[in-house]
Amino acid sequence: MDLAYIPSPSTGVIDLGPIPLRGYAFCIIIGVFVAVWLGNKRWVARGGRAGTVADIAVWAVPFGLVGGRLYHVITDYQLYFSDGEDWVDAFKIWQGGLGIWGAIALGAVGAWIGCRRRGIPLPAWADALAPGIAVAQACGRWGNWFNQELYGRATDLPWALKISEGPNRVAGTYHPTFLYESLWCIGVALLVIWADRRFKLGHGRAFALYVASYCAGRAWIEYMRVDEAHHILGLRLNVWTALIVFVLAVIYIVISAKVRPGREEVVEPEAVDAVDAVDAGGVEDAEAGDAKSEDAKSEDTKSGDAKSGDAKSGDGKAEDAEAGDAEPGDDSGDAAVEADASASKTSGAAETAKG
Repeated sequence: MDLAYIPSPSTGVIDLGPIPLRGYAFCIIIGVFVAVWLGNKRWVARGGRAGTVADIAVWAVPFGLVGGRLYHVITDYQLYFSDGEDWVDAFKIWQGGLGIWGAIALGAVGAWIGCRRRGIPLPAWADALAPGIAVAQACGRWGNWFNQELYGRATDLPWALKISEGPNRVAGTYHPTFLYESLWCIGVALLVIWADRRFKLGHGRAFALYVASYCAGRAWIEYMRVDEAHHILGLRLNVWTALIVFVLAVIYIVISAKVRPGREEVVEPEAVDAVDAVDAGGVEDAEAGDAKSEDAKSEDTKSGDAKSGDAKSGDGKAEDAEAGDAEPGDDSGDAAVEADASASKTSGAAETAKG
């Protein structure tokens, strides 16, 4: 008797009226939005412009979906091109089947096109987006839960995943490898964020760290799966892919650190030009303001000098007026003295005559 297990959904489709909402597609969409949101925050923190990550994702996401589907169809061609299979099913992406290796490879091509159009370095953009990609994978793995696929070996552990009877599957409890990989991807995202802050990773090394750490976990998780897959030397094809890509990522980190140490100082030239233009405009406005202030002071000084001149002119006029008033007064006094003297003489002569 199973005392505890993780139940699987009875269906992977939720009908919203006439619109079917498929759990697998819903998980992928959520993952894309989270990746763009987190990548945008990291890009802006590096000195880029808001919205650039989303603009480039418009190129990267479609390429990634096509690449992921192509990888799955090519490596599992027997599911679509064997006798009794319908090759049209290869286009039914909502039924599951995306290879992360093809998604990253072809998605990088789309990102390169977008970066080239914007004139920004692809490695810097990839570094900013790396943790977001890991979180997107963590979200996308829950799409396997909706489809009851990609589980591991049978187990009776309390966290076993219960699978119902269906096409190409047997009812029972199995290792929830989708959950293992989802949790591992969250750990990868946290590791890349920490390492990037601690060591200032640049020139694609943060992205390479994401690739290496993801491959390390994918190798042992892939080894637990029981779904049909091609084997080489006793190992599943995806195990070999994970090992090879892991080695290549580590080699890139080592060589890149020696050839191009440090981190890019400028990740988006347009953002720097915009900041410089704003700063230049501010300086010009300040200089113009200082010039206006100097002109105003000069005008005030001239006005003060003019007023001072008017005051001096008024004082001069007042002094002239006082001088003019004093001179007529003096002439009148002298005439009065002379008239008094003449009258005195006449009076004296008259008195003498009488005597």
